[in-house]
Amino acid sequence: MRKLLLLSIVTFNFGSLMAQNSTYWQQHVDYKMEVAMDVKNYQYKGKQELVYTNNSSDTLKTVYYHLFNNAFQPGSEMDARLHSIKDPDGRMVNKVTVEGKEVKVSRIESLKPNEIGYLKITNFKQDGVDAAAKTVGTILEVTLAKPILPNTKTTFTLDFDGQVPVQIRRSGRNNSEGVELSMAQWYPKMAEFDFEGWHADPYIAREFHGVWGNFDVTINIDKDYTLGGSGYLQNQNEIGHGYQDEGVTVAYPKKTKTLSWHFVAPMVHDFTWAADKNYIHDVVKGPNDVALHFLYKDYPKTVENWKKLEPMMVKVMDFYNKNIGNYPYKQYSFIQGGDGGMEYAMCTLMLGNGTLEGIYGTATHELGHSWFQHILASNESKHPWMDEGFTTYVEDLAINELSGKKVANPFEGNYKAYYRLVESGKEQPQTTHGDRYDENRPYSISSYVKGSIFLSQLRYVIGDDKLAETIKRYFHDFKFKHPTPNDIKRSAERVSGANLDWYLVDWTETTNTIDYGIKAVTENGDQTTVSLERIGRMPMPIDLTVEYTDGTSESFYVPLRMMSFVKENPNPLVKRTVLNDWTWAASNYDFTIAKPKSTIKKITIDPSGLMADVKQTNNFYEVK
Repeated sequence: MRKLLLLSIVTFNFGSLMAQNSTYWQQHVDYKMEVAMDVKNYQYKGKQELVYTNNSSDTLKTVYYHLFNNAFQPGSEMDARLHSIKDPDGRMVNKVTVEGKEVKVSRIESLKPNEIGYLKITNFKQDGVDAAAKTVGTILEVTLAKPILPNTKTTFTLDFDGQVPVQIRRSGRNNSEGVELSMAQWYPKMAEFDFEGWHADPYIAREFHGVWGNFDVTINIDKDYTLGGSGYLQNQNEIGHGYQDEGVTVAYPKKTKTLSWHFVAPMVHDFTWAADKNYIHDVVKGPNDVALHFLYKDYPKTVENWKKLEPMMVKVMDFYNKNIGNYPYKQYSFIQGGDGGMEYAMCTLMLGNGTLEGIYGTATHELGHSWFQHILASNESKHPWMDEGFTTYVEDLAINELSGKKVANPFEGNYKAYYRLVESGKEQPQTTHGDRYDENRPYSISSYVKGSIFLSQLRYVIGDDKLAETIKRYFHDFKFKHPTPNDIKRSAERVSGANLDWYLVDWTETTNTIDYGIKAVTENGDQTTVSLERIGRMPMPIDLTVEYTDGTSESFYVPLRMMSFVKENPNPLVKRTVLNDWTWAASNYDFTIAKPKSTIKKITIDPSGLMADVKQTNNFYEVK
């Protein structure tokens, strides 16, 4: 009953949010699946019933499903991309020597028939009537038996045969750490249809986008396997494996060969699981009575670090709750089962054999994705900086805050990585689709690093307190929705009162850079004239500090005219003068200091280091 109650609560809250904006709509799905896993040959068979609700004003004549497993076949688009991209993902290639030269060879191209991944769909019906379903790579194109009218529902049923690939990336079997089954993106998954139309992207390398809904999943598997993943186990006292209620002893009949694990996951846009015969399963009570599950291999070197990780992640979840908003579900699972770390609904699959520092960083990042992707469900394919970047920001914030050795700017490394990307000449705008980047490294820096700087630099633009409030407002207004870049910008505008369209456009839609400099400092009687110049295309408001020879200092603030905003003094203990605003069209700006030049020791543009000025050397004037 408690789990059913949670479902109704989550759905009720979502409905309330929908009511706040009558022009917003999103599709809804209810999955019911039963699958039988053959652990000997890594093949599985399943049935799926999907109730699809068309909340749009469009009449739909075609729908699309993702068949992600099909990417792991020789000749697939993912395989082709590994051949064409200059810097293929090292996890997805083997290094071989050909005529004395090292060559990177796609691991996918050499997969044998019993090693590939596939999803084969049969018996597709719409409301009991056959519909034409055609597999095109990793997409299933379905011509409907009858159109789905606006604000109506229809039921799709299908059978599927799957094979778990040797793990190349994220999903698969027998990964580098010996985990047997990492079942991510394993089922026929409905593609997203929204105000932009269908998002039926082929699976080439990047990440995902899904339809909000409820999942009812039963997994039949050998009784010796322990499972972890999305949702709530409904029959825990029949299953055991660490899920049973306190004081309950679970015993199977002697003839039992398989167990039926029944999970329910309310209001999510994905369902993932992993299984292994050698998992240790710990459960720790987290904030707000959330059960934190830890599933990891029973290796001596692994166990100690995972035990230490458990109380650390309780603190991290508490930090995220306080600084973003409360995690809305009642369980989260950290599962050793990936080839790095990847976020899924209510869980992560991650590497687990490394150092404590390494698995702590990965777990902190992936848990952050529960907010920035699995509650605030932005489109990871089109706007990867919104989930990876924002998660990187809160990860760095949390690790710094909880470390006991706080630094003034925990984002400093991000800025340095961004500057190197700019210097390389390989930067592409953040509006670039995740699959369309020329190389992997620029994609990663643009998504994780420049996406994080979007927020850390916004602290500089509107102030620390206003940014903290913006993040909470963004979470409150867009949880269980599909926010777009404009939504985070509008949240910041509503909180601060500033006009920020220029910031979103220049930072995310162009490769314009920020470069301000101190052009000259000249004596003017008993006063000093400071001449500034804007060299880069992207404008910014300017914080500037003047240090005097007598040990005192004062700050000056130059508002940006197009913002129509004056930031609060970030340090009330230091005198600040708000100067006239600076227009974008004017590349030069002069102001006067009411003291002679001889009294000035140093002038610094942006002492916080939070403005991503690509040329730091001209940000200082200093008397040696």
